Amino acid sequence: MGDLKRLASYLGPYRRDLFIGAVLVVVESGFELLIPVLMADLIDVGVARRDLNYIFHKGVQMGLCALLALVTGLLYARFAARTAYGWGARIREAEYEKVQRYAFANLDRFEASSLVTRMTTDVTVLQNAVNGGFRPLLRSPVMLGMGVGLSFWMNPELSVIFLICVPVLGAALFWILRRVAPRYGRLQRAVDGVNHVVQENLTAVRAVKAFVRGEYEEEKFQTVNEELRAASQSTFRLAALNLPAFQAVMYTAMVLILWFGGNMILLGSLQVGELTGFLSYVLQVMNSLMMISNVFLLLTRSLASARRIREVLEEEPALTSPDRGVREVPDGGVEFRDVSFKYHAGAEEYALSGVNLRIAPGQTVGILGGTGSAKTTLVQLIPRLYDATEGVVNVGGRDVREYDLGALRDAVGIVLQKNVLFSGTVRENLLWGDPEADDEALWAACRAACADEFLERLPGGLDADLGQGGVNVSGGQKQRLCIARTLLKRPKILILDDSTSAVDTATEARIRRALAAMPGMTKIIIAQRISSVQDTDQIVVLDDGRVHAVGTHETLLARDPIYQEIYASQQRGGEEHG
Repeated sequence: MGDLKRLASYLGPYRRDLFIGAVLVVVESGFELLIPVLMADLIDVGVARRDLNYIFHKGVQMGLCALLALVTGLLYARFAARTAYGWGARIREAEYEKVQRYAFANLDRFEASSLVTRMTTDVTVLQNAVNGGFRPLLRSPVMLGMGVGLSFWMNPELSVIFLICVPVLGAALFWILRRVAPRYGRLQRAVDGVNHVVQENLTAVRAVKAFVRGEYEEEKFQTVNEELRAASQSTFRLAALNLPAFQAVMYTAMVLILWFGGNMILLGSLQVGELTGFLSYVLQVMNSLMMISNVFLLLTRSLASARRIREVLEEEPALTSPDRGVREVPDGGVEFRDVSFKYHAGAEEYALSGVNLRIAPGQTVGILGGTGSAKTTLVQLIPRLYDATEGVVNVGGRDVREYDLGALRDAVGIVLQKNVLFSGTVRENLLWGDPEADDEALWAACRAACADEFLERLPGGLDADLGQGGVNVSGGQKQRLCIARTLLKRPKILILDDSTSAVDTATEARIRRALAAMPGMTKIIIAQRISSVQDTDQIVVLDDGRVHAVGTHETLLARDPIYQEIYASQQRGGEEHG
């Protein structure tokens, strides 16, 4: 219940609607409970005396009570809907806001498909609990208490049947709930699995079609879909026992009441109207118990979802801005001092070990290394996408942990290895770099990134639609747009993480010349091709997470065996140098 209490804090302005809804439920229950009393009087007095005026009078009172119960019920539905969907919207907003504050280390703990489920399906479960469960949660105890009290007031002897039947029903419902509760968590995890396979398939749909793996993907989906079916079936098969258990007890109670009540009528100790009114209370009491059991089922499922949502909301961001963090990065100087890093505290090996490296402001540096040498990991420490496990990373002469995160990342422009464009136009994507940029600034950035040559051919130019994820442009065009977007930030440090791999060498050379003409900007270029970095001020060779060598193209070619091997494989075919 602590999870639900935690989420209840997001009700905000909807607390008032919830309170009004609660009052309306109590009022509605009161009107409904008056009807059996009026019915008993109508039969025992009006019908027995054949007094039409009395019958009409009581009938009007019953109709008025029913009408008022209907009106209050409709008003409750309006306030309950506002509460449920308003609350759900605030929880989704809080989750989304929290995810935006996550560091990469936090996102490594949650699969994207699971986060989607927690913001959609799990929140919907909570909304359904309010819509379908809040009314019976308030109404059932009122109806149950008043129904039992009035039935004892009408006939204490017949009411003893409640004392026998209710514990039997309670025991059955307790057994069902105890078995169902842990299954709801497994059910939501099965939904995560389905979402994961669907997301992965849609993201990689071109690869699936290129390799003709549609049938394989269908089998994968069939597996997780079958797991969801099995989890749903086992869960709701037990939950469905709720209704037959209730009906068995209810009909047993009605048969016993009719049997003993009929005998009491024959003996003259009970009137027909009293028995009719008593049966109405029996139905109300039993329905209250049924509603309470349904509430517990909803509550049990909502607890599983609330726990998953709370995990997202209470996950502490691995990286936070310091109090009164420095908001100005003076220059683009970068220094690594005895830096070691591993992605998880429990990892046996470090991804980076003992890195010492200094990059002067305005310098252009190339980083080379084999696959898995931690080139990307190294540059991700500069804008604090991750924090160094050991050692210090300095930017502009200060430890990166002293800066306000927003200010630091504004000063660092990074084109990630995986290029990302968003649905919308070219202009909308470029404005991520500078929301205030005019057309002249946009075209200037595009010219520097050599994106202008294909943009001029696109219908609409800057207003051309890129489609979902930039599907309307090629890989090389996407890379150039990402570079242009980053240049619009006018960063003090520009990091290009293998961001020209899909660009031809002539275009890459033009991009390098354009970047070289931008003074005062520190440029770090990660590349696989030596031609991409041979003109830089210095080249860093990484090997297995360590700095193997640092120097210019000429010095490394003369002295470093790893650099010689890379050069030989790319420039001379590799045979001569093995």
